[in-house]
Amino acid sequence: MRATTAKGPQQSNLPNNQQHNRAINRMNARETRSGRATLSVTVAAVLLVVTLWLGVELVLAATGQPPLLIAPAKLAQGSLSLTADAAPGALIGAAALLALLGLTLLLAAILPGNKLRHIVQNQRSAVVVDSEVLAAAVSRAARTAARLAPEQVTSRIGKKRVLVVLHPGSGKAVDLALVREAVEGEVASYSLRKTLALHVTTGTQTVAS
Repeated sequence: MRATTAKGPQQSNLPNNQQHNRAINRMNARETRSGRATLSVTVAAVLLVVTLWLGVELVLAATGQPPLLIAPAKLAQGSLSLTADAAPGALIGAAALLALLGLTLLLAAILPGNKLRHIVQNQRSAVVVDSEVLAAAVSRAARTAARLAPEQVTSRIGKKRVLVVLHPGSGKAVDLALVREAVEGEVASYSLRKTLALHVTTGTQTVAS
């Protein structure tokens, strides 16, 4: 993947720098946040299927036809008997689980999702870099400093940190301080708005900054 740039309005067309900065921040937010359309459609589809099934079962029960899966009256009776036979602790646990599920869905619908991108400091336009692009650059810098093959270095870019894992061959010494310095320089060259914590490890040794 490649870095993504979203051009902002020209400075001369804006009354002041504050309005220009707000426009840049809005575009940065749009480039780094994802919508919840997939989750919303999935939940709506599940609810629609359940509602239609209950409606069909009610119609079949009213017309004396055999149920598709289970008759509504039998379902209600089974639920009541299960509630009566269940221990209070189990009921409380089930209620807590349902409440947690509902809260999770509510927060997922309200809070914006995050794309795997990081904002680059730029006063003239909205610029973001994909985490995959940054990870590839970090791996290249790390393996060059450590003199390792591409398959011996893996990098992961999170929201708040960079993790570089080195897999040197048996008996090969790696200068982790040198690798960390190279990775720090590579990350710094992108001028990210938020500073990322850096962890370089070989599994037995780790340096962090």
